[in-house]
Parts: sequence; structure tokens; C-alpha cells
Amino acid sequence: MRALSRLRHIPGIHSVVLLVFLSVLLLSGLIAASLNAQFAERRDPADGGSLLLRGKGGKTELPAVRLGTDIKAVVSGNVARVTVTQAFRNTGKDWMEASYLYPLPDNGAVDSLKMVVGDRIFIGKIKPREEARQIYQKALDEGRQAGLVEQARPNMFRSNVANVGPGQTVLIAIEFQAPVREIGGEYALRLPLVVGARYVPPHTLQGRRGLIDMKGLNDAVEVGSEVIDPALADGLNPVSISVDLTPGYAPQGIVSSYHAIDVAKGKGDGRIVTLRDGVVPADRDFELRWRAPAQEPSVGLFHQRHDGMDYVMATITPPAASATRSAPARDMIFVIDNSGSMSGESIEAAKASLLYALDTLRPGDRFNIIRFDDTMTELFDRAVAADAPGIATAKRFTQRLEADGGTEMLPALKAALVDPDADDAARVRQVVFLTDGDLSNESEMMAEIFAHRGRSRVFMVGIGSAPNTYLMNAMAQAGRGTYTNIGTSGEVSTKMHDLLDRLSAPVAQNLKVAVDGVAVDFAPQDLPDLYAGEPLVLLGRTQRLSGTMTISGTLDSKPWSRALSLSGAVESNAVAKLWARRRIDEIEADRWRSTIADDEADKRVRDIGLQFHIVTSQTSLIAEDDTPARPAGARLTREELPLLLPAGWDFDRLFGNAANAAGRPADASEGEQADALDLPQTAALFEQPLRNGGLLMLAGIAGLLLARRRARERRA
Repeated sequence: MRALSRLRHIPGIHSVVLLVFLSVLLLSGLIAASLNAQFAERRDPADGGSLLLRGKGGKTELPAVRLGTDIKAVVSGNVARVTVTQAFRNTGKDWMEASYLYPLPDNGAVDSLKMVVGDRIFIGKIKPREEARQIYQKALDEGRQAGLVEQARPNMFRSNVANVGPGQTVLIAIEFQAPVREIGGEYALRLPLVVGARYVPPHTLQGRRGLIDMKGLNDAVEVGSEVIDPALADGLNPVSISVDLTPGYAPQGIVSSYHAIDVAKGKGDGRIVTLRDGVVPADRDFELRWRAPAQEPSVGLFHQRHDGMDYVMATITPPAASATRSAPARDMIFVIDNSGSMSGESIEAAKASLLYALDTLRPGDRFNIIRFDDTMTELFDRAVAADAPGIATAKRFTQRLEADGGTEMLPALKAALVDPDADDAARVRQVVFLTDGDLSNESEMMAEIFAHRGRSRVFMVGIGSAPNTYLMNAMAQAGRGTYTNIGTSGEVSTKMHDLLDRLSAPVAQNLKVAVDGVAVDFAPQDLPDLYAGEPLVLLGRTQRLSGTMTISGTLDSKPWSRALSLSGAVESNAVAKLWARRRIDEIEADRWRSTIADDEADKRVRDIGLQFHIVTSQTSLIAEDDTPARPAGARLTREELPLLLPAGWDFDRLFGNAANAAGRPADASEGEQADALDLPQTAALFEQPLRNGGLLMLAGIAGLLLARRRARERRA
């Protein structure tokens, strides 16, 4: 994938042509002041001559600020309460401002910030986003220490720490709660650990009359950060994880999908899960899975009284569908991402997944394949019969795919939603995306699905060690489908089998919810279809919880309903904020549908954030010290902490020779090795040498005008 990560072009990607004009540069002083622009011309044999925006290349010196992260999660029932403690240690001689971009679950509610300096603790307050920034900037200018936590995306957050003194460690502890996912009787807690570099489509930076779109520019800056060369990254960004697993029963079959773990007995039936290696690099997501000892009840009810209102969370799993139900004929549209970010293990997993899916097509099915990077190819003019010649052609096409280019998903989505047989009620039309989703224009994707989904159902298969789960979940929900993650090639067979089995037909459709006697504000308001093993999770708010809630719909094409007495709900202190998070998702969906103006959507999100004390796109957490720490006149340096490359990504494919040009060292000398970072008892019980690091591509751009994009020839 070619990314303008924080508006820095990734070298080695050759498809999009960006032209920088001196006239624009002269008029962009404001941007230049904030982004400290640099650009360089680069020629590539594949493109001829191209003017590409790039940084200076890899650096061989260590960053002055080192980061260690400790994550502690407590799972109670179907909700996880998680504390993430980040230790920022200044190993340099100057006073520092540090900034770090990191992922969190997209359905989580971030509601607490504590800044620890020595033996002093400063509690964060929720403020409107711009007000929080002003408070932080004032503290920064006055030499006072401050911490700011902002949302860049529902699954991407940024911590800024002001005025960290030489040799000093400042702790930033944030807390959030998120629901545990259940599917097929298995429960999963997923903790994302690294942000994949986001591709910024050039058209999002171009405004009217060819001028720079400042909104698009600011948005691109929000989601960007430096990426460090893996050859320099040994020991950087270590993370420790512990999970207190107390779901209310003795969990069984506890496994971690991508990390070695140890499991010890906890209190009662609980279990304590820790990393076997103590610490691991933050280069792939952590996922913990477990099962209940026996068939759990098909209904779970929880409630909370908060600020004079009652909140309820209901989890309902419909009965299994008939094993003899007839599967309808399908039109299957497979969309595979072969952009540069999919290089390495990801493209192999995606190709293996698609080949597996082709083998499951049934007589009577029709199918097509669309592949995309920053260009797009449809294998056939329209969906064709799933016969032996067609499938053989599709397999040859799939096997020849290579990862390169930018992640222009929108044209592929538009093509996939074109339905020439929209009135064919006898067929089910399903669109299956195989991608890491690492792009910045999520809102355009959502708007396109809502506008043109028709009868299509959209299913997302997230590929790789750090997919964009926010995009995956949002597209699946908007497309009335499901989301599955395949982290390694070893998971292809099991997870694709489960997904395709669920896709054979929805279990429950046309769902509705009603409560007698009281009005309940439910989220989501439009209930999705349910597939095999998937529960319906409802969150509601009402003046006084009472009466009976009835869920009704069709099961195996027959009427089905379930009545629940709300008086049996179990008390939980997590429900209100989860409802608030879900309501914000509904507001954003209304924005994508264009049923609400941007200003009104922003106001509603801001009001919810302030009322429930959670970080949103319009509210942030700010903690500050009243006493200046940095001496007057002392130098202040700003540093963007580098991200690790997600595991399985091909650095050389993405970055070309940038790091080699900077002199990539194979090993660091003893003098270059970093001191160990000791996290205090309040944060974590580990120490890890952070050595041999360096920032890659420290640069921005002053201004740019996108003129055209040259199409590249692709092998069919």
C-alpha cells in the first residue's frame, strides 16, 4: 500500500503521480509552518518519471523518547474493562513533547485518563476537542506538563505528552470498556496493538478549482505516523498483557491466536492469562478466545441506572436453523485487495482464502472476481456460472496476483455493488471483501454502501496481523453482513469454512424489537440479519426499565419470536457507556446516509461525549499540571514516536530503497543500545531494553496539487 502517512509518501510505490507546484508552495506558508515540508524527486523504472513526496529516509539514531506499554484487562460477563498504561521516557538531553498513535477496539468507550509524574497523579477531564487542544497548547507553551488523548478514528487514538524532562518518565494511563465478541459459541477479546499505515487516496486532498482540501489534509495528518524499519526496531515499543478472565463461569479451551500465553487459576472460576514471554513487540493484534463449559443460555440481560435513566443490554441467540433447509442459489462477488500493504504473508492468506472459496461454489451459483490496488480489474464482464472452466480461469487469475500499488478500494466497491439482476428474488447476492482495509477514506466507503447496497450483502474478511477493524465492522454492518479476521495463512481453512457456512443463508431475518408499556431508545435501530452462531446485541435507554421485550422475525422462513422479562436483568456498570458508543455509531451512519448535516452530527456526538465522559471525534481527555516544569528558555523538541511495521508486511516492497539509502545497520553497537525502560509498579512489572531504533521518513509536505493519476497495466 502506498500511504501518505501523516502526509509522508511511502517510497517504493509507483502508481499515483503527485505534482507539487512552486506556486502552491509559495501560497502554503500556514501548512508549511505546521508540517515542516520536504519533498524529493524520484524516478522509477516502472513509472518512468514521477515526482513523489517522500521523507529523508531511514534514520540510524535512536528516538529520544522511548515507549513501553502495559495492558491489563478484566473480563466480567460479556464486557471487558481495560487499562492501557503508556510510559514515555525521555532519554535525551532536551525537554520533549511526545506524540504516539495507537489502536483500540472500535466499539470501546474510552472514559478515563490519568497522568502520573513522579508520585503525583493528574486526573483527566473530558472537554470539547478544540478546547482540550487549547488547554494542552497553553500548558505546552508555559512549560507545564500535560497529557492529551484524542480520537483519530473510532479505533485509532493519539496520546500527546507535553514537557517531559531529560531522564524523566511520564505515565499516561487510559481506561476503556468494550463488549466481548461471541460467535458460534466461542467468545473473543481482541486487543489491537499496532496501526497499519493508512493509504490516503489523492482525490481526498484535492478541493475545488484544484486547490488543497484542508479538511482532507487535516484528516490525513490525523491518521499518520512514522514507521520504523524492522532492521532497526529490535526492542522498540514493548508491550505486556494480562487478562483477568472472570466471565461468570469456568472458561474452557483458552487460547491465544497469535501469542504464546500462560493460564493460571484466578479467583473462583476465573483464570489469569499472561504472555509467556513477558513482553512482546507491538507488531500484531492480541486475541484471546475461550468457550463456556456447557451450552450457555441463549439470552443475556444486563441493566444500569445512570443519571436518572435506565440502560439495558440484551444478547439474544436465535435457535439453530434447520439442517435440512435448502440453500438458495447465489451470486458471489469476491473482491481481493492486492495493494502494496498486502505484500508478504497477507497476500498469500488472501489468495488462499479466495481459492478456498472458489472450491465451495455450488452448481447454480454465479460468481465474479474484482481485484484492486490503485487500479481495478473485473475478471468477467458480469457474474458467470460456477462451472469447471470458469472456476479454473478464476484460480489462474488469483494465483498470478501480486501485491503492489495503492489501496483504492472505492472504485472496486462501486463495481461490486452494481447489480444487473436487482429484481431476481430467487438468488442471494453476496459481496465478499478480502483486504486489510488500511485506508483513510472510510466515510466514503460507508456512504457508497448505504447509497447503492440494494439487495447485496457485504461480508468483510480482514487479512493480516493488524487489519482496520473499524472499517471492517462498519462496512459489514452497513452491508448487513458479517466480519471475519484471518491473521495468518494457517487460519484460512477453518475461518473460511465457518464464514462460508454462515453465508449459505441467514438464520434470522426481518427482526424487530418492541417493549410493552415503555418507550425504549434502542441501538441499533435497524436490526441486522443474523447468521449461524451470531447473537443479536441490543442496547437501549428508557426512563424506567419494566415490562416485556419481544424480538420477532423470520427463522427458516417461518415466524419466530422471543419474549423477555426486563425485570430479570442483572446489574452492570458498563451498559450506559456502551449504549453511548453505539448511539454515536448510529449518528455516524446517519451522516453517511446524508440524513443529517455534518454540523448537527458533530453537535450530537459532542453532547454524548460530554454527558458520558467518553472520548469521541468531538471530545478529548486532557490532564495538566498547574506548575511549570520546564525552565524558561529551555529548549523543547517534538518527537513522533515510530510505529512498528505490522507482522507479515514486506517492508522492502512498501518502502523500496529508502532505508538502504539511509544506511540500514544490521546490528547496533553497544554504545547505540538503549537503556532499559523500567515501568513503575503502578504501570507494569516488566523491564525491556529498547535498543537499535530509528525513525523512518521524518518529513511532511508544504502543499501539494494533485493533477492526475496514471493507470498502470496489470497482468490479468
